[in-house]
Amino acid sequence: MTVNFKTLKSFVTAVDAKSLSAAAHQLSVAQPALSQHIASLEEHFKRKLLVRSNAGVTPTPAGAQLYRQAQIMLGHLDQLERDLANRIDASAISGPVSVGLATYSTASILSMPLLKAVRSRYPEVNLFINDNFGLVLSEMVMTGRMDMAIIYAGSPMKGVTLQPLLTEELFLIAPAGLQLPHTDDQTIALRALAGIDLLLPSRMHFLRRAVDEAFARVGVVPNIRAEIESSETLRQAIEAGVGATILPAALADFSSPANPPIIRRIVEPGLQATVSLCVPNHLPMSDQARAVLDILRAQIDDLFATGRLPGISAPPEQVPSA
Repeated sequence: MTVNFKTLKSFVTAVDAKSLSAAAHQLSVAQPALSQHIASLEEHFKRKLLVRSNAGVTPTPAGAQLYRQAQIMLGHLDQLERDLANRIDASAISGPVSVGLATYSTASILSMPLLKAVRSRYPEVNLFINDNFGLVLSEMVMTGRMDMAIIYAGSPMKGVTLQPLLTEELFLIAPAGLQLPHTDDQTIALRALAGIDLLLPSRMHFLRRAVDEAFARVGVVPNIRAEIESSETLRQAIEAGVGATILPAALADFSSPANPPIIRRIVEPGLQATVSLCVPNHLPMSDQARAVLDILRAQIDDLFATGRLPGISAPPEQVPSA
């Protein structure tokens, strides 16, 4: 048996399911047939691709490499099938589109307007919005599991093209009533945060790494009380007085009007984060994805032009793809 989309689909499903029996059930095939597909791939590539154990199956290093490439190829096939199906009625834009909004400004400000605009202009488009800060959305874009994403990124990433959209300053966002050094310009030096209980995203988050590096440069060990990915949980924790955070001002935009947080721009040094549009550099974009992208670009331009949030400035130069 030669390598084809069917055998690649069997392999990818087995890796995702971590079980040959579960994968066979998902694909509605007999398990021996599925095992034969895997065996044919191992024979073709002359490499062991899966390690079988009582706990299930896991990919070998060669299998992990094949898994990544197979996802891309299967994504191409799925996209082609959707595009050809849409050509039946070329005047109608329809089909699924997935958008990641994993920045504090875009997640809080753009999610609902984007949903409303797409529903109004393209009612046949099935829009999926992912604002999960805990996921590596650039990897999902690279493998074709997501059409586009707006992420924090300031340096090239393999497999995607990054277009800088804007720069966000980072602020101290603290519970109302927290005693802080007085300044006329409502700023606070990074060193002054040494004794403050902080609530920050996990270390896998781009902003957390930027904050950690800034503290290291000024020789301060921050007092991190908790790691929180959910922006809503973070807002609630600040309102409850659990601690403060260092993030873009957008996090405080929807806080309770009756109990607004303290917002101070951080200086010495100032902290900034680049917000970039992330699209695949090797996968074709569907008509419906391009239509949604046009809406998203217009909304980003409006957000920047109207100055709706403090700390937003012009983007840096274009970041090339890796």
